[in-house]
Amino acid sequence: MGVWDLLLVGLVLLLGLCGVLVPGLPGSWLVWAAVLWWALKDPQPVAWWVLVGATVALFVSQVVRWALPPRRLRAGGATPRMGVFAGVGALAGFFLIPVLGAIPGFMGGVYLCERLRLGGHREAMTALRTAMRSGGSSVLAELFTCLLIAGAWLGAVIWG
Repeated sequence: MGVWDLLLVGLVLLLGLCGVLVPGLPGSWLVWAAVLWWALKDPQPVAWWVLVGATVALFVSQVVRWALPPRRLRAGGATPRMGVFAGVGALAGFFLIPVLGAIPGFMGGVYLCERLRLGGHREAMTALRTAMRSGGSSVLAELFTCLLIAGAWLGAVIWG
């Protein structure tokens, strides 16, 4: 697979990661479709293993999301700005503390956004708890799964 094809797959993965944070966009489906596209264009065993892993991970993620409360983020006071902060925090955390750092990064992004908006620690912590209870945990589960898949793809491309 050529560099341009890999770049396009990476862009679709990035679009899918952004789509997880925007209600109404099929973020996890875009991530899976990008991995499928890559596996079909580059039929190496590692590509197929990443595709199988992505499929299983997304299935488990959907089961977890169904078990969690439905997304009611707007009612909980979530804004698009908060989604950007949470997404950037999760992405930074994913790379700073490999894989598991996405969880504190996500929560840190929400906290930072609310701290800047509200001005105080206590208010920001209250807003973080409200956001996580009103659907943030559902978004976090989906985003974490998609970050795992994107990381597996990136690892397979670099070392495979």
